[in-house]
Amino acid sequence: MPLTHEPALRWAWVEIHQGALRRNVRAFKQLLGPRQRLCCAVKADAYGHGAVASAKIMHATGADMFAVATVAEGIELREGGIVAPILVLAEPPITAIEHILAYDLMPAIYTSEFALAFGEYAVHAGKVGKYHLAIDTGMNRIGVHHTEALEFRRSIDFHRGIVCDGVFTHFATADEPDGWDYKLQCRRFEEVIAALKDAGFDCGLVHCDNTAASILDASTHFDMVRAGIGLYGLQPCGLTAQKIQLDPVMSVHARITRVVNPAMGEGVSYNYTYRVPRARVQLCTLPLGYGDGLARVLSNRMDVLFQGQRVRQVGNICMDQCMMAIQETSARQMPTAEIGDYVTIIGRDGDAEITLDEHAQMRGTINYEVACDFGMRLEKVYR
Repeated sequence: MPLTHEPALRWAWVEIHQGALRRNVRAFKQLLGPRQRLCCAVKADAYGHGAVASAKIMHATGADMFAVATVAEGIELREGGIVAPILVLAEPPITAIEHILAYDLMPAIYTSEFALAFGEYAVHAGKVGKYHLAIDTGMNRIGVHHTEALEFRRSIDFHRGIVCDGVFTHFATADEPDGWDYKLQCRRFEEVIAALKDAGFDCGLVHCDNTAASILDASTHFDMVRAGIGLYGLQPCGLTAQKIQLDPVMSVHARITRVVNPAMGEGVSYNYTYRVPRARVQLCTLPLGYGDGLARVLSNRMDVLFQGQRVRQVGNICMDQCMMAIQETSARQMPTAEIGDYVTIIGRDGDAEITLDEHAQMRGTINYEVACDFGMRLEKVYR
């Protein structure tokens, strides 16, 4: 059962806001026609939000299918009670086929060796294995090359142990819907689908849209869209933020574990990258660090929120702990901290807010990575 209250074992946690997740799922459902389906990507532990708990909320709100990156992630969903179709977005090793069939997962396929082995295993098990044909239209990551898709399908379609449940591709530049590269991928995918259908092959569910394309280009919705980061209230690019309202699902919090008033000149944390200035400072320790997703590169650069105000993080961020400094200034009177006081690392406190995008910008990365990092070790509380 997911936690609905603060964890008892540690004063640091991630909060997952169920209402926001439901609103975001509904927002994507509203983009679709009555016969179009929504596939929710819950890979990487639902981008750090908790795969099983998030999938249950999504399914209850209208999700039709789930997408994962690995067979182990699919097994976790099944063992957690998820009965909806589950797509593995890459071709697993042949050694995983037994588990794929046992847990009723659908792998992506793009090599004949895997396809035929999958069919043989399925026949021996008295089953028919469903798969989705992955097409490489230009991202050059996975898939059958778009010029070889028809011949590939001919080479495996004879096998009675497998059946095509879908055909898909993935866009490299969906955040630039007017760009030449995006339009080229669209054209290549449309040509593949037309060629397969003209040759008499059933394509099953045709899908290509990630979060950005789902929002920016309705012409490529086909039978299903695969929403990912947007479900969690994060925008994949600036263009999408102008088109759809999404609510952040994750916030990160801690409680103060130590408060001291060090003397002027005292150093803080490894290598003393911060020293106490002449002004009076309350130094507060928080029980989370880079082992919890609070990247060390943010040391002495980030803020946290305390009683509705931004407070500076100081000293090198440690693996499991970090420090903040409440400093009195002539411009404002800072509050007094005590052990057990509540601090927000990501989220809103009063009128102040710190976002995953703010951390991503300081780290020189994307909000996807920041969300995944915070979800790795911190316990999750579902509100």
